[in-house]
Amino acid sequence: MCNNGIIQLDKDLSIMENLGHDIQKQITLITKHDDRHGGPYDRGSADSYYGRGTKPHYFVGGTHQTDKIEEKDMTQSEIDAYYAGFEDNEADGSFKDWG
Repeated sequence: MCNNGIIQLDKDLSIMENLGHDIQKQITLITKHDDRHGGPYDRGSADSYYGRGTKPHYFVGGTHQTDKIEEKDMTQSEIDAYYAGFEDNEADGSFKDWG
């Protein structure tokens, strides 16, 4: 009887450890890109949310308050962050309800 309790405890600890790794993996994915308002990740996410399609860009500071940087002037890392924001929001299914 005692061995069953130990085996169950081992299983429970293994599940918790795996859950911890899964949570950390999600946190890493979320924080992988600078998600400041107006940044590439934020703009990609917003374009998805509002159903605008992809057109990589970002703002130097706040959205529509500072200079807009177009795709032709973006680094590959910035473009990747834009698409990551877009794709993350698509996967979340968080879209503006226009109704």
